[in-house]
This record gives sequence, structure tokens and C-alpha cells, in this order.
Amino acid sequence: MLVRVLFFGQLKEIVGKAEDGCVAPEGARLEDVFANYAADFPRLAEFRDSVAAAINHEYAPWDTRIRAGDEVAFLPPVSGGQQTGIVEDIYKIVRERIPTEEILAGLKAPEDGAAIVFEGIVRNHSRGKQTLYLEYEAYEVMALVKMREIGAKMREQFAIDRLAMVHRLGRLEIGETSVVIGVSAAHRGAAFDACRYGIDTLKRTVPIWKREYFANGVVWADGEKPSAEAFLPGSSSTP
Repeated sequence: MLVRVLFFGQLKEIVGKAEDGCVAPEGARLEDVFANYAADFPRLAEFRDSVAAAINHEYAPWDTRIRAGDEVAFLPPVSGGQQTGIVEDIYKIVRERIPTEEILAGLKAPEDGAAIVFEGIVRNHSRGKQTLYLEYEAYEVMALVKMREIGAKMREQFAIDRLAMVHRLGRLEIGETSVVIGVSAAHRGAAFDACRYGIDTLKRTVPIWKREYFANGVVWADGEKPSAEAFLPGSSSTP
């Protein structure tokens, strides 16, 4: 059976391509597909304990069986619309400047007592060296799915009114905004807590990667393998 296989970040560089077609035997599991590529590209094996796998835009355990036509993705550690009754929540992946002021203005309403915005910006240093610029890439379809799932969890756990979650991809210069999470609520406590939960969970679970450029080289930013919370209920993948 034929499956589509996607690679991101350092894995893409090791394999030398972002996408490949793989012919796998009936009954094959995710771990079998990965092992097949690791046999051809031994460096992949070094990442086995930190890599996450996905089927059809959902994180999946390594022993999940694959089916013909599945889209399989191997993801290195991440770098770290629902109706509200008034407006639709915002979830976006963009390549242009993020308009933080416009997002904030759109969050505010007469019934709100607080509007909180977290804005991640590109700093000029990392690893004890001067940073020249950053590049972000993502598994975009899956990233938007996971962002919406985070938003749903935020609504379950916190009494919030409006929500915006926007991440930028491509090259970003020092001082530019890479991510914005905005929340409005009747009370500041819920807004603060929801915003903190949103950015912390995004960094752990959304497949977005950061590449750091220095005067003497380039590295992929260290990240975390998605935790158990990334494997949210409702996955379409079954073992």
C-alpha cells in the first residue's frame, strides 16, 4: 500500500526531501515506516526517542497501523474557528507582519473587563551568541488543527470571551513578532491564566520549528517532544 510521508525540520535535512511516497506492507505501523527510512538514513535513528509521529494531521502512537492513502508525518521536537456567540475565534498561520494592535482591538467588547495579549518577539541573542535572524516552518494543516484544539481546551478551563492565536512563518528579523495569543474575559484572572496556558501549550504541542541564524552558523532551536496532552481525544487514527 502507498502512503505519503512528510519530514520537517532537521529530519527533512537528513532525508534530503520534505515529502516522499512509501510503499508499506499491509499491517505496517508507524514505527515500521520510520525504521524503513532509518535503515537508509542512519542519522534518523538518533532522533527516534524525541520524534513524534502523526497520521492525517493527528498525533498518533508509534504502534498505530497505517492504511493505504494515509498521510504520515515525522515531527522533530516543536520549538517550543469556534463561535463565541458574538465573533469567531481567530486561528492563523501567516507569513506577513502580525498586526498585534488590530488583534487587541478586535478582542475588546463592552462586557469585558480584561484583554490580555502575549506577543513573542525575536530577540538578538541565543546560546550565548548574537542572533542575526530566525526562520520558522510548520506542518501547517496540522498546526492549525492543534491550535484550534488548544483554543477549545482554553474555553473548557477558563471563563473567556474572545480568543486569537496567530503564528508567523518564514524569515523574521530582530524585534519582529513571531506569535500572538490574545484573550478577553470579564475578569483579569481568567484572561491571564488562559493566555499563559495557550502559549505554554502551543510551544509543547503545535508542530512549528525555529531555525536560528548566527554569524558563524545556523542551528535548529531545541524543543520538546509533544507531551501526552498533544494526543487529544477525537483522533482519527486508531491502532
